[in-house]
Amino acid sequence: MKKPIIAAVFASVLALTGSATAQNFPNHPVTMVIPFAAGGPQDTIGRIIGQRMGELLGQTVVIENVGGAGGMTGAKRVADAKPDGYTMILGSVGTHAQNQTLYKRPLYNVLTDFTPVAFLAETPIALITRPDMPVNNFKEFIAYAKANQTKMQFGSAGAGSATHLGCVVLNSAMGVTITHVPYKGTGPAMQDLIAGRIDYLCEIIATGKPQIDGGKVKGIAIMTKDRSPVLPNLATTGEQGLEVLAYTWSSLFLPKGAPADVVAVLNKAAVGAIDTPAVQERLAKLGATVAKKDQQSAAWLGKFVESEVKKWEAPIKASGVQVE
Repeated sequence: MKKPIIAAVFASVLALTGSATAQNFPNHPVTMVIPFAAGGPQDTIGRIIGQRMGELLGQTVVIENVGGAGGMTGAKRVADAKPDGYTMILGSVGTHAQNQTLYKRPLYNVLTDFTPVAFLAETPIALITRPDMPVNNFKEFIAYAKANQTKMQFGSAGAGSATHLGCVVLNSAMGVTITHVPYKGTGPAMQDLIAGRIDYLCEIIATGKPQIDGGKVKGIAIMTKDRSPVLPNLATTGEQGLEVLAYTWSSLFLPKGAPADVVAVLNKAAVGAIDTPAVQERLAKLGATVAKKDQQSAAWLGKFVESEVKKWEAPIKASGVQVE
């Protein structure tokens, strides 16, 4: 009879210890891995939300930029991390949906190697060109691309990124084959676009808008069903005769096996951050739309990611593009 009693006492002690650990979480800084270079749209969104999360958690949220492989290098770092809540990733449609089909051998399985925490925001993608391209609207761009596709180049924040896949879908819809130039982040790609060294980008509106407003690049079309409030004069692709949809989103994930109570703490802080008026105002200026109330649970994010993997599988396969 002694063994069952000892086992029961031991189990109780473990339960109390786990509870105490969760109650003390976090007791030191939390790292948010952003799997792209500093200065890009995901980096900007992550820093805005991370700062407010840190205030709500009572601990600093440290931003760590880990670029490479279309965001997979940083995502893999988090997938392999200890699932204690202190290392999370700001995932995107590229890192946590599209790359599962785009890559022949993705470095992880988004459905089994991560614990969903919170969906934060969605951001549309715009088609922008070098300032001296002789086109002024989407119809003219399509005609120009079809006539010059053998000598044109488009850039991206890296193979497998949302900016890459946005142009993959665009090129497929236009029926053209154009050389892809991957960069280590949006910053260097934008610099080369402004300088005229590449022809166009399918850029997240957060970083595309300032360059459009400043006249450094040409805004050709917004790749969503509706116009963006921050660029109301930029017509959608659909309005200009050929609907092409491309976007990205920002969500938090922990490694697989993260404790439910730790997930709950981080979800509460993340939701509290995007519900903060000052944060919403800053994100709105970037063209980002924060998660609605029914999108804010970890469970919702898990189902959403599964649907996104399936949604992007068909257009990626139809494009014929695949990365080693």
